[in-house]
Amino acid sequence: MAPELRWLKGLRWPAGLLLAGILAGELLGRAAGWGALGGGPPEGNRVALTFDDGPSERTAELLSVLARHQVQATFFVTAPAVEAFPEALAALRAAGHQIEAHGRWHTHALLLPPWQESAQLRWHPRETEAGPHLYRPPYGGHSPLTRLLARLQDRQIALWDVEGRDWTAGEPGTLAAQTLAQVQPGSVVLLHDGPAVTPALLDELLSGFQVRGLQAVTLNHLPPRRIGLGAGLRRLRTSYGL
Repeated sequence: MAPELRWLKGLRWPAGLLLAGILAGELLGRAAGWGALGGGPPEGNRVALTFDDGPSERTAELLSVLARHQVQATFFVTAPAVEAFPEALAALRAAGHQIEAHGRWHTHALLLPPWQESAQLRWHPRETEAGPHLYRPPYGGHSPLTRLLARLQDRQIALWDVEGRDWTAGEPGTLAAQTLAQVQPGSVVLLHDGPAVTPALLDELLSGFQVRGLQAVTLNHLPPRRIGLGAGLRRLRTSYGL
């Protein structure tokens, strides 16, 4: 073998390791949410309540709880749910809650080809209204193109730092206690519009906020900040146990 070919062959392992490191860093960064919108300022007493997947048959119950506590929240809605429950979307608007996008389809970004992910980000329930226009990817998932497509579509990726875990089989009191233990001023709490447990969980959370002197607001009134290194690492620990 010619010396120059042996030299090139010797580069294969370092190049492969470098590529693997780049891909691992990319995956870690997407999971951490670095650069996306996350929690707000830790000063003060504001926290943001956010609801994914709606509207649904559960929206009216959530609206009742929110109205009883006189607070507003942010709802990340999907196109199929908006089509299925137009009256619920109208009720959200009438009550003054913030409405943002959760996708044209509730499908993880890694399962969408680029042209479909572009359409996923393009859809927004307030497309004709003034921005900013927020987008929360289903499952918080990213593809390598998500951030680029968001920039091209003039969308801001909005994530969370506390999970209410209302998609589990937990009791409202247990879930509320677990969630309240993580909430701090500036937190963005993830809940869902759909599970049967969520209205009771929401009621307990809002009562817990009141005891602690915390005020629930929309994301626009938080406001969220870019997720940095420390916040991203905390997000990895709380969401993925890393």
